[in-house]
Amino acid sequence: MSLANKVLAVNNDLPIRTNSPVHSGKVRSVYWLTDADSQRLIRERGYDVASDAPLAIMVISDRISAFDCIWHGEGGMNGVPGKGAALNAISNHWFKLFREQGLADSHILEIPHPFVWIVQKARPVMIEAICRQYITGSMWRAYSKGEREFCGIRIAEGLDKDQRLPELLITPSTKGILKGIPGVPEADDVNITRQNIEDNFEAFNFSRKEDIDYYERLLKEGFDVISAELEKLDQIFVDTKFEFGYVTDASGQEKLIYMDEVGTPDSSRIWDGASYREGKVVENSKEGFRQLLLNHFPDPDILLNKDRMAERQALAQDNALPESVLMAVSKTYVDIAEKITGQTLVMSDNPKAEIIEILRDQFGLID
Repeated sequence: MSLANKVLAVNNDLPIRTNSPVHSGKVRSVYWLTDADSQRLIRERGYDVASDAPLAIMVISDRISAFDCIWHGEGGMNGVPGKGAALNAISNHWFKLFREQGLADSHILEIPHPFVWIVQKARPVMIEAICRQYITGSMWRAYSKGEREFCGIRIAEGLDKDQRLPELLITPSTKGILKGIPGVPEADDVNITRQNIEDNFEAFNFSRKEDIDYYERLLKEGFDVISAELEKLDQIFVDTKFEFGYVTDASGQEKLIYMDEVGTPDSSRIWDGASYREGKVVENSKEGFRQLLLNHFPDPDILLNKDRMAERQALAQDNALPESVLMAVSKTYVDIAEKITGQTLVMSDNPKAEIIEILRDQFGLID
């Protein structure tokens, strides 16, 4: 079987029973189940959720996005072999650890296949919760141009590129376009301060003002748990993005949970510890792919300049990357997943057929 066939690039065409359009993001597709199927699964599987909670099937793909574009390779390779399974395996590992250590639950109710989550609908907090332990990437670019205040926090003079920060820095940004918040531009992904959040907590979808402290605690504790585990593997947890939402459990209690993915090479930077001590950065995350793209094209400004989005999309559509590039990315993802989970990643020959069979035979979700 060719490599291209092993890649699950299109994940929004599965015959899962639904009354709603399939929502397809950069990497995952979400199938909202019918009310009848949601209620049946809650009963049959004993999920700790409200009896009328909407459930969804979330299917990951092997697509790779960077700089807000989806990239593809030669020979019809529309994704990275093993990437989806690696991302899910890593997220599942951290979510399990969070639960064991009493941090908070996630939106995941069950994992029937390495590519699939059964999730409950959460009311998202409209914040991309980013925390940084090292100064690198966009923060370093801004710092090197003289910026010293990030999300309302002043940071020290004299820092070097890729240096560890004196403390973990929380630099949140907006998730989606939020309207009518004083001092917050109506644009996706703009930096905000803690004061912005406190003054307008309801606009960011917090139920109570005191939940801001709780979200920050979950952010720091989640970061520390992952960082400590990676340290045992001589890997450095550089920075990451968390997302949060509210759900209601079977007893009617509302709770704040982790949602989306956590601690993956897509949502985080992970560096090799031994290389860092020798003064060089070796990325075990998607950042390596971003750097490769910046070096691959003669005009990297297209990838960095938001005003050149049309050119950037054309670049991604018109340029099939060499197979060797996508296989190098595959190796990064698979290696770090196996290192974190301590298990060999099972690469599926035909993930789509497997998913359909499981959801039909075990869950009765396919006609």
